[in-house]
Amino acid sequence: MRSTLDILQSVFGYPSFRPPQDEIISSLVNGDDALVLMPTGGGKSLCYQIPALVRDGCGIVISPLIALMEDQVTALRLLGVRAAYLNSSLDASSSNQVENALLANELDLLYIAPERLSQARMIQLLQKSSISLFAIDEAHCVSQWGHDFRADYLRLSLLHQLFPEIPRIALTATADERTRQEIITRLELEQAGQFIAGFDRPNIRYRIALKHNGKQQLLKFLREEHENDAGIIYCLSRKKTEDIAYWLQSEGFNALPYHAGLAATTRSEHQKKFLREEGVIVVATIAFGMGIDKPDVRFVAHMDLPKTIESYYQETGRAGRDGEAANAWMIYGLQDVIKLRQMMSNSDGNEEFKRAEQHRLNAMLGLCEITSCRRQALLSYFGETMEQACGNCDTCLQPPNTWDGTEAARMALSVAYRTEQRFGVNHLIDVLRGADTDKIFQFNHHHLASYGIGKDLDNNQWRSVFRQLVARGFLSVDLDKFGALCLEESCRALLRGEESIELRRDVKQKTAKRQTKTALAADIDIALWEALRECRRIFAEDQGVPPYVIFHDSSLQEMAISLPRDMTEFSLISGVGERKLEKYGPAFLRVVGDHLAT
Repeated sequence: MRSTLDILQSVFGYPSFRPPQDEIISSLVNGDDALVLMPTGGGKSLCYQIPALVRDGCGIVISPLIALMEDQVTALRLLGVRAAYLNSSLDASSSNQVENALLANELDLLYIAPERLSQARMIQLLQKSSISLFAIDEAHCVSQWGHDFRADYLRLSLLHQLFPEIPRIALTATADERTRQEIITRLELEQAGQFIAGFDRPNIRYRIALKHNGKQQLLKFLREEHENDAGIIYCLSRKKTEDIAYWLQSEGFNALPYHAGLAATTRSEHQKKFLREEGVIVVATIAFGMGIDKPDVRFVAHMDLPKTIESYYQETGRAGRDGEAANAWMIYGLQDVIKLRQMMSNSDGNEEFKRAEQHRLNAMLGLCEITSCRRQALLSYFGETMEQACGNCDTCLQPPNTWDGTEAARMALSVAYRTEQRFGVNHLIDVLRGADTDKIFQFNHHHLASYGIGKDLDNNQWRSVFRQLVARGFLSVDLDKFGALCLEESCRALLRGEESIELRRDVKQKTAKRQTKTALAADIDIALWEALRECRRIFAEDQGVPPYVIFHDSSLQEMAISLPRDMTEFSLISGVGERKLEKYGPAFLRVVGDHLAT
């Protein structure tokens, strides 16, 4: 039996494990179950790939990501790992070849879609085969409370029932305590060891701003910071993804839409372009992104408010997997809150589900409106404590101005009460500012004590007050009354003058200085860097894989700094295992040699 460290170094080309990878791998090699929560880019896949190579038999990986299985398997094969996949994209002949290879014990890893386990034929095939382990990737898909719920995942408990002696590992990058417990219960992992790595992604800069002219805000952000970078832009609606994508194309960006309403061939084509070409922006709904392992995504932007902090964390986590600086940029407004609550009220969930969703939305709003470190608040949601402010989010870099909003808040709450909690924010502002609209005279609101008492604040300032009161739970939006603002129980002390409130003073956000381009060390020759990238590109195109499957940027930078002169020196580069050394070493050494000869 080869040691796990030997496999890590010789196959994958990494010198050492990142904690707690070694503990997880050891547990699985010994035949124990494991539940793993590890942030995107933390190296989750090695936690089941290495045990599958150590243990007898084939590791079965259950993944919902049919569109990505081919790339994952191709990357493993380039390393000399005997990998294959079974999904609906294969014809009968190809499927038979894979099944025969499994039965003949000629595979190290087999990726299958979860719906395959509903087929008796698949179960019989597994029962006839030698299985080393089961890996359940994206395990949060089992949660009926989550935004990525897959009904087929509910069947995965049968793995424990039919194969009780085979270890199972469930992995996800995102799960709060409730989702974690649901994974344990539904997958029957009560006896599994739990490995929870830190959720912090210090290279990601979190920035949240108010939406005032969404397209122009986005354009400024891209022009000033990400002119030629790969990124993902999330929108709530399919229509908006197409609108933003085609508008960005007209502005000179390589932008493509992605949503569930597009033809499967179009989605697949756009996803492949994003993975294999440089500088592509995908504008998408939440249908895009799970399992995307492109390392050089320099930004994730949200044009609308995500429904939950879990969604936000998972989506922003697709940026900066290579550890280089990246941006998580978002704009939002009160309309987003109303739209999301409308979607929740129209969902098929029961009252308990809707209450849970409402709670999660309120937590997301709280993150937006907070005036202290965003990273501390984000980590706290997942039960992790960060003692010091991060210094790499907008509230740390540009602390927001606050003001004593107690009196304004009382006026806002009072006008909602005096108008019988039947009207939306626009009309309430008109009453406070003493407008003479037909609606005010129709309902005799010009006779109210609140009429005209708020002239000291303009419309935008009042919008800010109402938005923050909704975000903090003093007001709610009644969708059955067309967005009417209603008082919550928590507002009583504020109305009575028993407590005060500090509000954020909204200002147009200054754009941070450019931080997110891959920074080259001063001693890297640009001409050599580009020659190494060109060598990588040729291999990638020839093999039909994304460039990072050949080598990550970090490996190329190491080559450009260390200037390896022979295969022994080249083998010391991070990411160079035995197979890559043999396959790519001579070509990259020639590039370095040509550079040294000039």
